[in-house]
Amino acid sequence: MEQSLNTRVRNFRFNNGERAPMPFAQSEYDARIAGMRDIMNANGLDAVILTSMHGIAYYSGFLYCSFGRPYACVITHDTATTVSAGIDAGQPARRSATENIVYTDWQRDNYWQTVKSLIGSRKSVGYEADHLTVMARGAMLEHLQPKLVFDVAPASMQQRMIKSPAEIALIREGARIADIGGAAIRDAIKIGTREIDVAMAGRDAMELEIARAFPDSELRDTWVWFQSGLNTDGAHNPVTTRKLQAGDILSLNTFPMINGYYTALERTLFVGEPNTDELRVWQANVDAHELGISLIKPGVKCSDICAQINAFFADKNLLQYRSFGYGHSFGVLSHYYGREAGLELREDIDTVLTENMVVSMEPMLTLPEGDNAAGGYREHDILVVGKDNSENITGFPYGPEHNIVAP
Repeated sequence: MEQSLNTRVRNFRFNNGERAPMPFAQSEYDARIAGMRDIMNANGLDAVILTSMHGIAYYSGFLYCSFGRPYACVITHDTATTVSAGIDAGQPARRSATENIVYTDWQRDNYWQTVKSLIGSRKSVGYEADHLTVMARGAMLEHLQPKLVFDVAPASMQQRMIKSPAEIALIREGARIADIGGAAIRDAIKIGTREIDVAMAGRDAMELEIARAFPDSELRDTWVWFQSGLNTDGAHNPVTTRKLQAGDILSLNTFPMINGYYTALERTLFVGEPNTDELRVWQANVDAHELGISLIKPGVKCSDICAQINAFFADKNLLQYRSFGYGHSFGVLSHYYGREAGLELREDIDTVLTENMVVSMEPMLTLPEGDNAAGGYREHDILVVGKDNSENITGFPYGPEHNIVAP
């Protein structure tokens, strides 16, 4: 029997209203959970406790808002249940493709007692070791007294790296909407305009289009990083109130978030004509970008792609200005959760690209202040790996022919 919100129990069910339309069909979530059960069978596990935002969202569709409280998706061989905090009331149940149970704040250990009610004691339990804190892991061991614990995060990541057709369709829409944000930003660039004003133009354009194209989604987390001058030196530098000046190098970065799925567009621009050295570095980065795009295809190793772009930059005497890897996977991730670290274009990643992986190509060079070409140069496209080659789903133009904005 369902309890009222005010009943002082450890946990209760609160299916308040009809389930909201989910990002994907129920069959999609059923297939993902079946994949996790395959992982459980392969490792002799009775249950898995997923605690990360990306883990829970991938298997259930529910993207939580923590505010310091723990959440879970508990998968056994027979059930799948999200565990949410009472402060969220019925929203988690409406947004979960699984069952849901709510834990209350009335007693300190209600979260783990609720998880225990779904699993039992002395079971073989999988968990995400890259997310659970040392303190939380200690609480898990204390309350569940498992006979075995096993880190399922690597296997779960491998599962997430291969996208379903429905995921790829959503990512395509994200890439399209990122381009819309890019166009709004380009139109807003004017001398004297603040970075924040340009960023808001791009964010507003994307959120309006997400609301139109995905009217049943929760609208959250879409953002823009628009950087100018010195602020372009880091890929993740926050927006400021700096005003644009003639001759500025600019970095345009749009990030539409659709049901927890991240996509991105990143471009280098200039306010007015760049000098000869700036143009040389920019063109070299564009050439590296195009080389990288040509290398993304099934059967190619991530580290080999990295090695070839490294060789290109070394030949241009620019490798010392490279600041990070050349690309990464897409899916359920954001700037504060998720990352499929096994699918990054870096020297230490030997993953082989296969059909239905989705990766970026995003070379970046940063030259320090005082250099005649000072600033951060970066381009970013999204590619879907197919059976024989890959498809670039980013449409916004790049390079000096397109992105020199008249002052």
